[in-house]
Amino acid sequence: MFDSQNNLIAGNLYQNNFSQEENQKFTSQFDVITQQMIACLDQNLPANSEQMQQAVKQHYEFILRFWTPDRESYKSLAMNYILPTPYKETYEGYREGLGQYIYNAVVDFADRELK
Repeated sequence: MFDSQNNLIAGNLYQNNFSQEENQKFTSQFDVITQQMIACLDQNLPANSEQMQQAVKQHYEFILRFWTPDRESYKSLAMNYILPTPYKETYEGYREGLGQYIYNAVVDFADRELK
């Protein structure tokens, strides 16, 4: 997730040492993943559907560029999508219920795929 200055939001700990070009590339890549998730929600696919799980896998692989979450830390990140945070506000700005939908999908993915 990026803020208005194209800084990845990862709590208050993230330090952006990337170029403007790199940040723009990250923003574009993250938007593609988010749009895939929105499409799954719009199709009323379950959070554990193959299509949504593929989008979550891309989300996880995107995050690996910045840090390597384990099962619990990835699920904790997703908690930010349902708690009153800028993450939730951003996702809910796309579609009502998107934060909860992504959270459910991330929990499913993390429980099956991560240690």
